[in-house]
Amino acid sequence: MNSSILIADSEKSFLNLVSSSLSEIGFICKTAIDGEVALELIQNENFDLIVVNVKLNKRSGLNLLDKIRIISPKSLTIIIADIASTDSAIEALRRGAVDFFVKPIDIESFLIRVKKIKKFQNVLLENHYLRQEIHSKFNDNKIIGRSHAMEQVYKLVHKVAKSTSNVLITGKSGTGKELVARAIHQNSERINKPFVPINCGAIPENLFESELFGMKRGSFTGATMDKDGVFKAANGGTLFLDEVGEIPLHTQVKLLRAIEGKEIKPIGSPSVIHVDTRILSATNRNLLKEIENGNFREDLYYRLNIIEIPLPSLKDRRDDIPLLVDFFLHKYNIELKRNIFGVDNETMKVLMNYNWKGEVRELENIIERAVLLCEGQYISLTELPPHACTEFSFNYPDDLKESVRNFERQHIMSILRREDNDKNKGAKALNIGLSSLYRKIDELEILV
Repeated sequence: MNSSILIADSEKSFLNLVSSSLSEIGFICKTAIDGEVALELIQNENFDLIVVNVKLNKRSGLNLLDKIRIISPKSLTIIIADIASTDSAIEALRRGAVDFFVKPIDIESFLIRVKKIKKFQNVLLENHYLRQEIHSKFNDNKIIGRSHAMEQVYKLVHKVAKSTSNVLITGKSGTGKELVARAIHQNSERINKPFVPINCGAIPENLFESELFGMKRGSFTGATMDKDGVFKAANGGTLFLDEVGEIPLHTQVKLLRAIEGKEIKPIGSPSVIHVDTRILSATNRNLLKEIENGNFREDLYYRLNIIEIPLPSLKDRRDDIPLLVDFFLHKYNIELKRNIFGVDNETMKVLMNYNWKGEVRELENIIERAVLLCEGQYISLTELPPHACTEFSFNYPDDLKESVRNFERQHIMSILRREDNDKNKGAKALNIGLSSLYRKIDELEILV
Protein backbone atom coordinates (compact mmCIF):
# COMPACT_ATOMS: atom_id res chain seq x y z
CA MET A 1 0.00 0.00 0.00
CA ASN A 2 2.84 2.41 0.88
CA SER A 3 0.33 4.53 2.80
CA SER A 4 1.42 6.41 5.90
CA ILE A 5 -0.58 6.32 9.11
CA LEU A 6 -0.13 7.95 12.52
CA ILE A 7 -1.59 6.38 15.67
CA ALA A 8 -1.91 8.68 18.68
CA ASP A 9 -2.92 7.03 21.96
CA SER A 10 -1.74 7.21 25.58
CA GLU A 11 -1.81 3.39 25.98
CA LYS A 12 1.48 1.82 24.82
CA SER A 13 0.04 -1.68 24.45
CA PHE A 14 -2.64 -0.32 22.11
CA LEU A 15 -0.04 1.54 20.06
CA ASN A 16 2.06 -1.60 19.71
CA LEU A 17 -0.91 -3.76 18.73
CA VAL A 18 -2.32 -1.38 16.11
CA SER A 19 1.01 -0.33 14.59
CA SER A 20 2.30 -3.90 14.26
CA SER A 21 -0.99 -5.08 12.75
CA LEU A 22 -1.09 -2.23 10.24
CA SER A 23 2.57 -2.69 9.35
CA GLU A 24 1.89 -6.34 8.48
CA ILE A 25 -0.65 -5.30 5.81
CA GLY A 26 1.64 -2.70 4.23
CA PHE A 27 1.11 0.57 6.09
CA ILE A 28 4.04 2.76 7.12
CA CYS A 29 3.23 3.47 10.77
CA LYS A 30 4.32 6.07 13.29
CA THR A 31 3.07 6.38 16.85
CA ALA A 32 2.61 9.18 19.36
CA ILE A 33 2.12 8.69 23.12
CA ASP A 34 0.52 12.13 23.65
CA GLY A 35 -1.04 15.04 21.79
CA GLU A 36 2.06 17.21 21.63
CA VAL A 37 4.17 14.47 20.04
CA ALA A 38 1.35 13.79 17.57
CA LEU A 39 1.07 17.47 16.66
CA GLU A 40 4.81 17.75 16.04
CA LEU A 41 4.74 14.71 13.75
CA ILE A 42 1.75 16.08 11.82
CA GLN A 43 3.51 19.42 11.35
CA ASN A 44 6.63 17.78 9.95
CA GLU A 45 5.30 14.82 7.94
CA ASN A 46 2.45 13.91 5.58
CA PHE A 47 0.03 11.19 6.75
CA ASP A 48 -2.75 9.62 4.70
CA LEU A 49 -4.61 8.45 7.81
CA ILE A 50 -4.44 9.57 11.44
CA VAL A 51 -5.88 7.47 14.28
CA VAL A 52 -6.51 9.61 17.38
CA ASN A 53 -7.81 8.82 20.86
CA VAL A 54 -10.24 11.50 22.06
CA LYS A 55 -8.55 11.39 25.48
CA LEU A 56 -4.87 12.14 24.94
CA ASN A 57 -2.32 13.43 27.41
CA LYS A 58 -1.14 17.06 26.97
CA ARG A 59 -3.64 17.81 24.17
CA SER A 60 -7.15 16.44 23.69
CA GLY A 61 -8.06 14.45 20.60
CA LEU A 62 -10.72 17.02 19.67
CA ASN A 63 -8.18 19.83 19.88
CA LEU A 64 -5.77 17.80 17.76
CA LEU A 65 -8.54 17.15 15.23
CA ASP A 66 -9.07 20.90 14.83
CA LYS A 67 -5.32 21.33 14.24
CA ILE A 68 -5.28 18.53 11.64
CA ARG A 69 -8.01 20.28 9.63
CA ILE A 70 -5.73 23.33 9.30
CA ILE A 71 -2.27 21.75 9.10
CA SER A 72 -3.04 18.60 7.12
CA PRO A 73 -6.46 18.98 5.46
CA LYS A 74 -5.98 15.97 3.16
CA SER A 75 -5.48 13.51 6.02
CA LEU A 76 -8.48 11.35 6.97
CA THR A 77 -8.99 10.95 10.71
CA ILE A 78 -10.25 7.96 12.70
CA ILE A 79 -11.27 8.44 16.34
CA ILE A 80 -10.71 5.96 19.19
CA ALA A 81 -12.88 6.23 22.33
CA ASP A 82 -13.91 4.28 25.39
CA ILE A 83 -17.52 3.80 26.48
CA ALA A 84 -17.39 6.88 28.71
CA SER A 85 -16.29 9.20 25.90
CA THR A 86 -18.64 8.24 23.07
CA ASP A 87 -20.19 11.73 23.15
CA SER A 88 -16.75 13.14 22.35
CA ALA A 89 -16.43 10.67 19.50
CA ILE A 90 -19.72 11.87 18.04
CA GLU A 91 -18.49 15.46 18.33
CA ALA A 92 -15.31 14.37 16.51
CA LEU A 93 -17.41 13.05 13.62
CA ARG A 94 -19.10 16.44 13.44
CA ARG A 95 -15.66 18.04 13.20
CA GLY A 96 -14.59 15.93 10.24
CA ALA A 97 -13.50 12.46 11.48
CA VAL A 98 -14.55 9.70 9.05
CA ASP A 99 -15.01 6.85 11.55
CA PHE A 100 -14.70 5.94 15.22
CA PHE A 101 -14.05 2.80 17.29
CA VAL A 102 -14.81 2.04 20.92
CA LYS A 103 -12.22 0.21 23.06
CA PRO A 104 -11.54 -2.62 23.35
CA ILE A 105 -11.41 -2.86 19.56
CA ASP A 106 -11.57 -6.02 17.50
CA ILE A 107 -8.33 -5.76 15.56
CA GLU A 108 -9.58 -7.75 12.54
CA SER A 109 -12.64 -5.53 12.14
CA PHE A 110 -10.45 -2.48 12.64
CA LEU A 111 -8.06 -3.53 9.86
CA ILE A 112 -10.93 -4.23 7.45
CA ARG A 113 -12.44 -0.80 8.10
CA VAL A 114 -9.06 0.94 7.71
CA LYS A 115 -8.57 -0.78 4.34
CA LYS A 116 -12.02 0.39 3.22
CA ILE A 117 -11.32 3.95 4.38
CA LYS A 118 -8.03 3.99 2.49
CA LYS A 119 -9.75 2.62 -0.62
CA PHE A 120 -12.39 5.33 -0.26
CA GLN A 121 -9.62 7.94 0.03
CA ASN A 122 -8.01 6.66 -3.20
CA VAL A 123 -11.36 6.87 -5.02
CA LEU A 124 -11.85 10.44 -3.77
CA LEU A 125 -8.38 11.37 -5.02
CA GLU A 126 -8.97 9.78 -8.43
CA ASN A 127 -12.34 11.51 -8.77
CA HIS A 128 -10.80 14.80 -7.69
CA TYR A 129 -8.16 14.71 -10.44
CA LEU A 130 -10.67 13.38 -12.98
CA ARG A 131 -13.01 16.30 -12.25
CA GLN A 132 -10.10 18.70 -12.59
CA GLU A 133 -9.11 17.15 -15.92
CA ILE A 134 -12.65 17.41 -17.28
CA HIS A 135 -12.97 20.89 -15.82
CA SER A 136 -9.79 22.14 -17.46
CA LYS A 137 -10.63 20.64 -20.86
CA PHE A 138 -14.31 21.47 -21.21
CA ASN A 139 -15.09 24.37 -18.87
CA ASP A 140 -13.74 27.90 -18.93
CA ASN A 141 -15.43 28.68 -15.60
CA LYS A 142 -12.65 27.97 -13.09
CA ILE A 143 -14.13 29.47 -9.94
CA ILE A 144 -12.73 27.44 -7.05
CA GLY A 145 -14.09 27.46 -3.51
CA ARG A 146 -16.47 25.83 -1.05
CA SER A 147 -16.32 28.42 1.72
CA HIS A 148 -19.45 30.17 2.97
CA ALA A 149 -18.30 33.39 1.32
CA MET A 150 -18.00 31.70 -2.08
CA GLU A 151 -21.33 29.89 -1.65
CA GLN A 152 -22.96 33.32 -1.47
CA VAL A 153 -21.23 34.27 -4.74
CA TYR A 154 -22.47 31.07 -6.43
CA LYS A 155 -26.04 31.76 -5.30
CA LEU A 156 -25.94 35.26 -6.76
CA VAL A 157 -24.41 34.03 -10.03
CA HIS A 158 -27.15 31.41 -10.32
CA LYS A 159 -29.88 33.97 -9.65
CA VAL A 160 -28.68 36.62 -12.10
CA ALA A 161 -27.46 34.36 -14.93
CA LYS A 162 -30.89 33.77 -16.50
CA SER A 163 -31.86 37.44 -16.40
CA THR A 164 -30.81 40.27 -18.70
CA SER A 165 -30.13 42.72 -15.87
CA ASN A 166 -26.81 44.54 -15.73
CA VAL A 167 -24.46 43.31 -12.98
CA LEU A 168 -21.63 45.10 -11.19
CA ILE A 169 -18.90 42.80 -9.82
CA THR A 170 -16.79 44.37 -7.09
CA GLY A 171 -13.65 43.23 -5.29
CA LYS A 172 -9.91 43.69 -5.03
CA SER A 173 -7.61 43.06 -7.98
CA GLY A 174 -6.89 39.36 -8.31
CA THR A 175 -10.13 38.06 -6.77
CA GLY A 176 -11.45 36.66 -10.07
CA LYS A 177 -13.99 39.21 -11.30
CA GLU A 178 -13.69 38.18 -14.95
CA LEU A 179 -14.19 34.53 -13.99
CA VAL A 180 -17.48 35.46 -12.35
CA ALA A 181 -18.51 37.46 -15.42
CA ARG A 182 -17.76 34.47 -17.66
CA ALA A 183 -19.70 32.19 -15.30
CA ILE A 184 -22.75 34.46 -15.58
CA HIS A 185 -22.49 34.44 -19.39
CA GLN A 186 -21.94 30.67 -19.60
CA ASN A 187 -25.01 30.00 -17.46
CA SER A 188 -27.21 32.46 -19.34
CA GLU A 189 -29.37 32.06 -22.42
CA ARG A 190 -26.70 34.02 -24.32
CA ILE A 191 -24.12 31.24 -23.93
CA ASN A 192 -23.94 30.67 -27.71
CA LYS A 193 -23.47 34.39 -28.39
CA PRO A 194 -20.25 36.41 -27.98
CA PHE A 195 -18.67 37.22 -24.62
CA VAL A 196 -16.55 40.33 -25.23
CA PRO A 197 -14.26 41.54 -22.42
CA ILE A 198 -12.57 44.93 -22.51
CA ASN A 199 -10.14 46.37 -19.96
CA CYS A 200 -11.14 50.01 -19.59
CA GLY A 201 -7.94 50.74 -17.69
CA ALA A 202 -5.83 49.88 -20.72
CA ILE A 203 -7.52 52.20 -23.25
CA PRO A 204 -6.02 55.64 -24.00
CA GLU A 205 -8.51 58.37 -23.14
CA ASN A 206 -8.79 59.64 -26.73
CA LEU A 207 -9.69 56.16 -28.03
CA PHE A 208 -12.49 55.25 -25.59
CA GLU A 209 -15.36 56.27 -27.83
CA SER A 210 -14.10 54.42 -30.91
CA GLU A 211 -13.31 51.30 -28.85
CA LEU A 212 -16.82 51.23 -27.38
CA PHE A 213 -18.97 52.38 -30.30
CA GLY A 214 -16.81 52.02 -33.42
CA MET A 215 -15.87 54.53 -36.12
CA LYS A 216 -16.19 55.21 -39.83
CA ARG A 217 -13.23 55.57 -42.14
CA GLY A 218 -12.00 59.17 -42.37
CA SER A 219 -13.88 60.31 -39.25
CA PHE A 220 -10.65 61.60 -37.73
CA THR A 221 -6.91 61.63 -38.44
CA GLY A 222 -5.66 58.05 -38.42
CA ALA A 223 -9.09 56.49 -39.06
CA THR A 224 -8.04 54.66 -42.21
CA MET A 225 -10.79 52.03 -42.11
CA ASP A 226 -14.17 51.26 -40.60
CA LYS A 227 -14.03 49.72 -37.14
CA ASP A 228 -16.71 47.96 -35.11
CA GLY A 229 -16.75 48.81 -31.41
CA VAL A 230 -17.18 46.28 -28.62
CA PHE A 231 -20.91 47.04 -28.29
CA LYS A 232 -21.52 45.80 -31.83
CA ALA A 233 -19.09 42.89 -31.40
CA ALA A 234 -21.09 41.74 -28.36
CA ASN A 235 -24.50 42.21 -30.02
CA GLY A 236 -26.80 39.42 -28.83
CA GLY A 237 -24.28 38.42 -26.19
CA THR A 238 -22.47 39.89 -23.19
CA LEU A 239 -20.11 42.88 -22.91
CA PHE A 240 -17.78 42.81 -19.90
CA LEU A 241 -16.42 46.24 -18.92
CA ASP A 242 -13.51 45.51 -16.60
CA GLU A 243 -12.17 48.41 -14.49
CA VAL A 244 -15.25 50.41 -15.41
CA GLY A 245 -14.23 53.14 -12.95
CA GLU A 246 -11.46 54.15 -15.38
CA ILE A 247 -13.86 55.41 -18.06
CA PRO A 248 -13.50 59.22 -18.44
CA LEU A 249 -16.52 61.41 -17.58
CA HIS A 250 -17.14 62.64 -21.14
CA THR A 251 -17.43 59.02 -22.35
CA GLN A 252 -19.64 58.02 -19.40
CA VAL A 253 -22.42 60.24 -20.79
CA LYS A 254 -22.40 58.39 -24.13
CA LEU A 255 -22.13 55.00 -22.39
CA LEU A 256 -25.23 55.82 -20.33
CA ARG A 257 -27.12 56.83 -23.48
CA ALA A 258 -26.10 53.56 -25.21
CA ILE A 259 -27.30 51.47 -22.27
CA GLU A 260 -30.61 53.29 -21.89
CA GLY A 261 -31.42 53.52 -25.60
CA LYS A 262 -29.87 50.19 -26.63
CA GLU A 263 -28.33 51.90 -29.62
CA ILE A 264 -24.92 53.26 -30.56
CA LYS A 265 -23.60 55.76 -33.05
CA PRO A 266 -20.11 55.07 -34.43
CA ILE A 267 -17.83 58.10 -34.76
CA GLY A 268 -18.41 59.68 -38.17
CA SER A 269 -21.58 57.72 -38.90
CA PRO A 270 -24.84 59.58 -39.70
CA SER A 271 -27.01 56.74 -38.38
CA VAL A 272 -27.43 54.77 -35.17
CA ILE A 273 -27.17 50.99 -34.77
CA HIS A 274 -29.53 49.03 -32.53
CA VAL A 275 -27.73 46.60 -30.18
CA ASP A 276 -28.98 43.91 -27.80
CA THR A 277 -26.04 43.70 -25.41
CA ARG A 278 -26.05 42.69 -21.75
CA ILE A 279 -23.60 44.71 -19.66
CA LEU A 280 -21.48 43.13 -16.95
CA SER A 281 -18.96 45.48 -15.35
CA ALA A 282 -16.30 45.19 -12.67
CA THR A 283 -14.26 47.50 -10.49
CA ASN A 284 -11.82 47.45 -7.59
CA ARG A 285 -12.74 51.03 -6.74
CA ASN A 286 -15.42 52.33 -4.38
CA LEU A 287 -17.66 53.90 -7.02
CA LEU A 288 -19.83 55.66 -4.43
CA LYS A 289 -16.74 57.55 -3.27
CA GLU A 290 -15.84 58.22 -6.90
CA ILE A 291 -19.32 59.75 -7.32
CA GLU A 292 -18.74 61.96 -4.25
CA ASN A 293 -15.41 63.08 -5.71
CA GLY A 294 -17.01 63.91 -9.05
CA ASN A 295 -15.20 61.15 -10.98
CA PHE A 296 -18.16 58.91 -11.79
CA ARG A 297 -21.72 59.67 -12.84
CA GLU A 298 -24.38 58.63 -10.34
CA ASP A 299 -26.96 57.87 -13.03
CA LEU A 300 -24.50 55.57 -14.83
CA TYR A 301 -23.65 53.82 -11.54
CA TYR A 302 -27.28 52.88 -10.96
CA ARG A 303 -27.66 51.70 -14.55
CA LEU A 304 -24.66 49.40 -14.22
CA ASN A 305 -25.44 48.28 -10.67
CA ILE A 306 -28.87 46.68 -10.98
CA ILE A 307 -27.35 43.81 -9.02
CA GLU A 308 -23.97 43.86 -7.26
CA ILE A 309 -21.84 40.75 -6.68
CA PRO A 310 -19.10 41.52 -4.13
CA LEU A 311 -16.17 39.09 -4.25
CA PRO A 312 -14.49 38.14 -0.96
CA SER A 313 -10.78 38.61 -0.36
CA LEU A 314 -8.71 35.46 0.07
CA LYS A 315 -8.20 36.32 3.76
CA ASP A 316 -11.98 35.94 4.18
CA ARG A 317 -12.02 32.49 2.54
CA ARG A 318 -8.86 30.81 3.85
CA ASP A 319 -10.64 27.44 3.89
CA ASP A 320 -10.50 27.56 0.07
CA ILE A 321 -6.71 27.84 -0.06
CA PRO A 322 -6.05 24.03 -0.10
CA LEU A 323 -8.54 23.68 -2.99
CA LEU A 324 -6.92 26.53 -4.90
CA VAL A 325 -3.45 25.08 -4.28
CA ASP A 326 -4.59 21.69 -5.63
CA PHE A 327 -6.14 23.32 -8.68
CA PHE A 328 -3.08 25.40 -9.57
CA LEU A 329 -0.76 22.47 -8.82
CA HIS A 330 -2.67 20.31 -11.28
CA LYS A 331 -2.73 23.12 -13.86
CA TYR A 332 1.02 23.76 -13.76
CA ASN A 333 1.92 20.08 -13.56
CA ILE A 334 0.35 19.85 -17.02
CA GLU A 335 1.70 23.12 -18.41
CA LEU A 336 5.25 22.66 -17.08
CA LYS A 337 5.29 18.86 -17.60
CA ARG A 338 6.00 18.16 -13.93
CA ASN A 339 4.67 15.52 -11.53
CA ILE A 340 4.49 17.22 -8.14
CA PHE A 341 2.20 15.39 -5.69
CA GLY A 342 1.35 18.28 -3.38
CA VAL A 343 2.71 20.61 -0.71
CA ASP A 344 4.05 19.49 2.67
CA ASN A 345 2.24 20.37 5.88
CA GLU A 346 4.59 23.18 6.93
CA THR A 347 4.23 24.86 3.54
CA MET A 348 0.45 24.55 3.61
CA LYS A 349 0.45 26.17 7.05
CA VAL A 350 2.43 29.13 5.64
CA LEU A 351 0.09 29.44 2.65
CA MET A 352 -2.95 29.34 4.95
CA ASN A 353 -1.60 32.18 7.09
CA TYR A 354 0.12 34.38 4.51
CA ASN A 355 -1.25 37.87 3.85
CA TRP A 356 -2.44 37.56 0.24
CA LYS A 357 -2.24 41.18 -0.88
CA GLY A 358 -2.32 40.03 -4.51
CA GLU A 359 -5.29 37.74 -3.80
CA VAL A 360 -5.82 34.54 -5.84
CA ARG A 361 -3.61 35.81 -8.66
CA GLU A 362 -0.65 36.01 -6.28
CA LEU A 363 -1.33 32.49 -4.98
CA GLU A 364 -1.36 31.16 -8.54
CA ASN A 365 1.96 32.86 -9.32
CA ILE A 366 3.58 31.39 -6.19
CA ILE A 367 2.37 27.86 -7.00
CA GLU A 368 3.58 28.16 -10.61
CA ARG A 369 7.01 29.24 -9.33
CA ALA A 370 7.10 26.42 -6.77
CA VAL A 371 6.16 23.75 -9.32
CA LEU A 372 8.92 24.97 -11.61
CA LEU A 373 11.58 24.94 -8.84
CA CYS A 374 10.52 21.84 -6.89
CA GLU A 375 12.99 18.95 -7.10
CA GLY A 376 11.08 16.46 -4.93
CA GLN A 377 7.55 15.09 -4.86
CA TYR A 378 6.20 17.71 -2.45
CA ILE A 379 6.61 21.49 -2.50
CA SER A 380 8.45 22.69 0.60
CA LEU A 381 9.25 26.08 2.11
CA THR A 382 12.45 26.30 0.07
CA GLU A 383 10.36 26.64 -3.12
CA LEU A 384 8.36 29.60 -1.78
CA PRO A 385 9.53 33.20 -2.23
CA PRO A 386 11.42 34.35 0.88
CA HIS A 387 8.81 36.96 1.77
CA ALA A 388 6.06 34.33 1.87
CA CYS A 389 7.83 32.51 4.70
CA THR A 390 8.31 35.60 6.84
CA GLU A 391 5.32 37.86 6.20
CA PHE A 392 2.52 36.16 8.10
CA SER A 393 -0.89 37.70 8.62
CA PHE A 394 -2.70 36.26 11.63
CA ASN A 395 -6.18 37.02 12.88
CA TYR A 396 -5.20 38.09 16.37
CA PRO A 397 -7.81 38.27 19.14
CA ASP A 398 -8.96 41.63 20.53
CA ASP A 399 -7.35 40.91 23.90
CA LEU A 400 -3.99 42.72 23.89
CA LYS A 401 -2.10 40.23 26.07
CA GLU A 402 -3.27 37.28 23.98
CA SER A 403 -2.39 39.11 20.74
CA VAL A 404 1.12 39.88 22.02
CA ARG A 405 1.54 36.24 23.05
CA ASN A 406 0.48 35.05 19.58
CA PHE A 407 2.85 37.49 17.89
CA GLU A 408 5.78 36.43 20.11
CA ARG A 409 5.10 32.78 19.39
CA GLN A 410 4.95 33.23 15.62
CA HIS A 411 7.98 35.53 15.52
CA ILE A 412 10.15 33.12 17.53
CA MET A 413 8.99 30.20 15.37
CA SER A 414 9.89 32.17 12.23
CA ILE A 415 13.39 33.01 13.52
CA LEU A 416 14.07 29.42 14.62
CA ARG A 417 12.90 28.13 11.25
CA ARG A 418 15.24 30.57 9.50
CA GLU A 419 18.16 29.43 11.69
CA ASP A 420 17.42 25.73 11.09
CA ASN A 421 16.28 25.35 14.72
CA ASP A 422 19.71 26.33 16.08
CA LYS A 423 18.82 27.76 19.53
CA ASN A 424 22.12 29.64 19.95
CA LYS A 425 21.73 31.41 16.61
CA GLY A 426 18.06 31.98 17.30
CA ALA A 427 18.74 33.60 20.68
CA LYS A 428 21.41 35.81 19.12
CA ALA A 429 19.06 36.91 16.31
CA LEU A 430 16.32 37.66 18.85
CA ASN A 431 18.84 39.54 21.03
CA ILE A 432 17.95 37.53 24.14
CA GLY A 433 19.83 35.04 26.27
CA LEU A 434 19.69 31.31 25.52
CA SER A 435 17.98 30.61 28.85
CA SER A 436 15.39 33.29 28.06
CA LEU A 437 14.73 31.64 24.69
CA TYR A 438 14.18 28.25 26.32
CA ARG A 439 11.82 29.88 28.84
CA LYS A 440 9.86 31.50 25.99
CA ILE A 441 9.69 28.18 24.15
CA ASP A 442 8.21 26.59 27.25
CA GLU A 443 5.82 29.45 28.07
CA LEU A 444 4.52 29.80 24.52
CA GLU A 445 4.29 26.02 23.92
CA ILE A 446 6.52 26.18 20.85
CA LEU A 447 7.29 22.83 19.28
CA VAL A 448 10.98 22.55 18.42
